[in-house]
Amino acid sequence: MIRKITIALFLFTAVVFFGNEAKAQCDTVTHACMRHMTNKFISDGQHYRAILLDKEIAEFQSTFYGGTTYRIAACSGLGDGNLLFRIYDKDRNVLFDNAEQKNAPYWDFKFVSTLDCTIEAQIIPGKAKSGCAVMMISFKQ
Repeated sequence: MIRKITIALFLFTAVVFFGNEAKAQCDTVTHACMRHMTNKFISDGQHYRAILLDKEIAEFQSTFYGGTTYRIAACSGLGDGNLLFRIYDKDRNVLFDNAEQKNAPYWDFKFVSTLDCTIEAQIIPGKAKSGCAVMMISFKQ
């Protein structure tokens, strides 16, 4: 019985410790990513975050309203260009792929009509084995 309690306590402590480490890492990346959100843009109020291992892909959903100018910033680590991100429409047509833009850390865009989109983020293979992916979406004032 004492052995089961000890194992449970160890597992609980590990989850709390590593959970706090991951949150702190994502907070640091979020702060670094904010440099791409100038005062011309207003945040949508959310920070899209995921802890990724090598070759994992995070998926986020968002609706973009026609006629509005948006900025998406994508960061992992403290420098730029560590995260690949792609934006797809509901039919999985690629609307943007930052790999085609030298891994640009952000993209400004405007759709003619309202679209529901899927945004995928992936750490660039070979750059890191794991890390926190942060996506930020804002719209122009």
